[in-house]
Amino acid sequence: MEFTPAQASQISASSKDEILPLFRVGQRVKLIKAIRNDGTYPHANIGDFLVDEGAEGYVRKIGDFLQTIRIYEVNFIEEGLVFGCREAELEAAEEEDGYDEVAEELRWLKEHRAARAAEKAAQSQEEGE
Repeated sequence: MEFTPAQASQISASSKDEILPLFRVGQRVKLIKAIRNDGTYPHANIGDFLVDEGAEGYVRKIGDFLQTIRIYEVNFIEEGLVFGCREAELEAAEEEDGYDEVAEELRWLKEHRAARAAEKAAQSQEEGE
């Protein structure tokens, strides 16, 4: 089934978002512009600033709004608040210690799998003799 350009533009993802998520769950991110209450947060007046520009938080979840706009659920720990943010509203915060927990976990998994494979190979050689 082929779509007209008008149909394709209606079903495609938001042009502001990348195809794959830019941020991962657990990653520290920084807010590019302040978050204001648009009426969806009941504990503040409409128009009030909820989180200031430059605030840092951690991505808790990645979801979609209307199946086209990627939303990151960000936990702003110092503010004690959790808000949904668009990809264009966030940037990666520099890790102070340079530690990448995902790379560390992948390294551990590779070592663990290699050790298990070596154990299985040794066990099958013992059984074959």
